[in-house]
Amino acid sequence: MTATTATQTTPTSLHTPVIGWFEQHARDLPWRRPEAGAWGVMVSEFMLQQTPVNRVLPVYEQWMARWPRPADLAADAPGEAVRAWGRLGYPRRALRLHGAAQAIAERHGGDVPSEHGQLLALPGIGEYTAAAVASFAYGQRHAVLDTNVRRVFARAATGIQYPPNATTAAERKLARALLPEEEGRAASWAAATMELGALVCTAKSEDCTRCPIAGQCAWRLAGKPAHQGPPRRGQTYAGTDRQVRGRLLAVLRDAVTPVPQSALDSVWEEPVQRARALDGLVADGLVEPLANGRYRLPMT
Repeated sequence: MTATTATQTTPTSLHTPVIGWFEQHARDLPWRRPEAGAWGVMVSEFMLQQTPVNRVLPVYEQWMARWPRPADLAADAPGEAVRAWGRLGYPRRALRLHGAAQAIAERHGGDVPSEHGQLLALPGIGEYTAAAVASFAYGQRHAVLDTNVRRVFARAATGIQYPPNATTAAERKLARALLPEEEGRAASWAAATMELGALVCTAKSEDCTRCPIAGQCAWRLAGKPAHQGPPRRGQTYAGTDRQVRGRLLAVLRDAVTPVPQSALDSVWEEPVQRARALDGLVADGLVEPLANGRYRLPMT
């Protein structure tokens, strides 16, 4: 089944079983609770990018206890956001979240805006995050396309095992076509398809016996043909600059005062790669160089 033919079917045949499944099987996650508010949703969306839920949960809880509102984070140094980010990975997300908090405090009186355009105008907020916050926090009608949702749509509607490596215009068109018309139901659909991809229609071990739309899934009905597209990108870590950056940041996170170059040199033997990683951290604003060869997390 192609994306074009999928839009000619009745989307409600997918909506009802998927949303019903979600109502029964959704995980009780703190950012889904009413008390989380829009700020809690936004923090979770930043943290969950390329990071599994089990790693995010303890950091999220500590973060929200320390900075329950955007203004609380905005008033603190950006380096404290990097420190609190811990080992979640991709620490530039911490700086972007800090920048978004500052903009929310300055432009919106400390409240996360509800309009999609205002969310998109915040620093560090892309199309996905703006749609996710508008949908999950404010119950609005937006196509929310993360990796899990894209995989569900690829299999159920398009009949292929995996979506393309990068989101395409055809995927966005399909997502809009499958979106329920009613706002609240559309928001439920967004959350439900994401959860279905995370728990049932997973990348490597899908469980079709638990899937509420297995009987309609184009990929399953076609006999689950193997992936024919470009090789899927794998994530490597050991020995990469990412690993070196992580080691260097760990030293700075654990330090209460600026650290000398020698403290950074001790965590990675290869000098060229170490220097390249440190230069990258400085360029990204994650590390602040000081006089006398000392370094610290950014304070401004």
